[in-house]
Amino acid sequence: MKVFKTKKDLKTYFSNLIPKKSKIGFVPTMGALHKGHLSLIRTSLKENSVTVASIFVNPTQFDKKEDLEKYPRTTERDLQLLKDVGCHVVFLPSVEEIYNQNVSSERFDFDGLENEMEGKFRGGHFDGVGTIVKTLFEIVSPNNAYFGEKDFQQLQIIKKMVVKNHMNVHVIGCPIYRETNGLAMSSRNERLSIEQRKEASIIYSTLLEVKEKIKVFSVKEVNNWVISHFKKHPLFELEYFTIADEETLKNVSEISPDKKYRAFIAVYADSIRLIDNLSLNN
Repeated sequence: MKVFKTKKDLKTYFSNLIPKKSKIGFVPTMGALHKGHLSLIRTSLKENSVTVASIFVNPTQFDKKEDLEKYPRTTERDLQLLKDVGCHVVFLPSVEEIYNQNVSSERFDFDGLENEMEGKFRGGHFDGVGTIVKTLFEIVSPNNAYFGEKDFQQLQIIKKMVVKNHMNVHVIGCPIYRETNGLAMSSRNERLSIEQRKEASIIYSTLLEVKEKIKVFSVKEVNNWVISHFKKHPLFELEYFTIADEETLKNVSEISPDKKYRAFIAVYADSIRLIDNLSLNN
């Protein structure tokens, strides 16, 4: 496995050692890797001749400085995991390498996708995501890029960015990788107490119940049930729950048989923020 810390060295490697017709798969990460990340790497390895992962904790997508400071950094462990799974190339840049002296975001128009759900609670977050993903795509020039569906809004926004910027990258969403109790795998899970991690099964079980209830009850009734359900649980505070159109991400008041919908949820366990979502169509 090759590890590069500069754009110049990575591009030199690609231009000199990678056959021109090689298909490149790319998995951008912020490190603190878990089985969900590794499942993306394995998918890329199956579908491409060269798989590249990046590890970069991107400062411009954090709306709270303390979240950036607390984000786990486990670089040596991450590199070993990537080597063990068979990743070919790792891009490990510094903040200076990516941003030079200007640590700021581009401004993007994602046709309103950025204003829904996460966008209402995390100011500037998706400009930061768009900035780093666009930059990494320009550096790596992948054919395929892989993202987990846990961050479904992010996935849709990256697909929109690729279209609007005429980038020749196929963005692929991969199923959410879950812990045995259903909790969506996240680097933040490591910060949960043993009790919180166990009880966090309520998030996924709630989504599963929503999928059944929406067949019988109205969207408003289901929303009210979720709010009431979390008020009874002492360990978790509901930030938001919404049923939204998969394409526009706008919340809906009724379900039509010809459209695709997802239930989205964000929950706090003390200061630790957990998100999840579930398709309501299959």
